[in-house]
Amino acid sequence: MTAKQIMESQDFKKCADFHGHVCPGLVIGYKAAKAGMEILNEQRSEDEEIAAIVETDACCSDAVQVITGCTFGKGNFLYRDYGKIAFTFFSRKTGQGVRVALKPGAMDINEEHRELLQKVMGGSANPEEQKRFETLHFERSCLILEKPVEELFTVAPAKEDMPSKARIEPSVICSCCKEPAMPSKTQKKGDQVLCRGCAGK
Repeated sequence: MTAKQIMESQDFKKCADFHGHVCPGLVIGYKAAKAGMEILNEQRSEDEEIAAIVETDACCSDAVQVITGCTFGKGNFLYRDYGKIAFTFFSRKTGQGVRVALKPGAMDINEEHRELLQKVMGGSANPEEQKRFETLHFERSCLILEKPVEELFTVAPAKEDMPSKARIEPSVICSCCKEPAMPSKTQKKGDQVLCRGCAGK
């Protein structure tokens, strides 16, 4: 499929709507999630049929949520703060898991694009530079969309065990802030039960 055809598909439009715009990061997440779901032979998760672990909090993770149906609220979307563009997908139906990780250099941009990105991120780009950046950003997104999965990612069996299903626990009251918290997320200090926020102070 061409980039135009993919961008006109309903699932990609949902990703762009959820994220707010089209960018190379969103495209990478879209490609990774589609690849993972295809390998697992799975459909979008309505409940906890799929679990996803993301190793970045960048743009790509938004597409992963949309394509897989995994969310924080359902407890099947887990974030590991590793700073890597890598995603692990699990099927609870089959017990299979796959890790899809970006290959070195797969998202490299040219010098002009890099300089404009720094200006835009720093807030110093003028209108002409902003427009040129948006053009380059869109062109890069299209190029990534049309690249084969094997050129973008290393695909391998999951490195870790499938995450447990989400737990629902009756809350306990934090001894310090008096707010309810999940018991499994609290710490005991002497005779006090502290939420993580208070325990870290």
